[in-house]
Amino acid sequence: MKAAVFLDRDGTLNEETGYLHKPEDVVLFPGSAEAIAKLNARNIPVIVVTNQAGIGLGKYGWEDFHSVMERITELLAAAGAHMDGVYAAPHHEKGVGEYAHPDHPDRKPNPGMMLRASEEHGLDLARSWMIGDKKIDLEAGRNAGCRVALVLTGYGKDVDPTLADIVARDLAEAVDRILANWN
Repeated sequence: MKAAVFLDRDGTLNEETGYLHKPEDVVLFPGSAEAIAKLNARNIPVIVVTNQAGIGLGKYGWEDFHSVMERITELLAAAGAHMDGVYAAPHHEKGVGEYAHPDHPDRKPNPGMMLRASEEHGLDLARSWMIGDKKIDLEAGRNAGCRVALVLTGYGKDVDPTLADIVARDLAEAVDRILANWN
């Protein structure tokens, strides 16, 4: 089984815009694509796990989400990088219809997306990392049995740094520090 690096999307990989749903609004943080390329070069799976309350609340749909992910894929490819998987949780306690759920197992801080990725990709969660900018990202990582890294982009400056194994300025620094001690 392989160790992986799980990434939150908005505020970690790309700028937080609040319900990102237009491809033209995607802006990767400087160094993010290159950081993912470093992981790819070491054959370390990169899995994006993202809450998508905007879908659950009816603010936008799956087509919008997929368009945004296509744009992120294009930007990563330009730097020779790729994601090995993307998991999205649209459920929300105030969601509409099938997405209304008080505490869905996939919605971070619950580890459902990571557990499913582990099964589908044959991942060793105890050797894996979760990188995010919110407390719920770190909690999801811990709940899945991973080590966790906090980035100070997005909402990261508002999170208690003692919750993380690593605190980094951004995704690029987090990946460099994780790779420096990769076993």
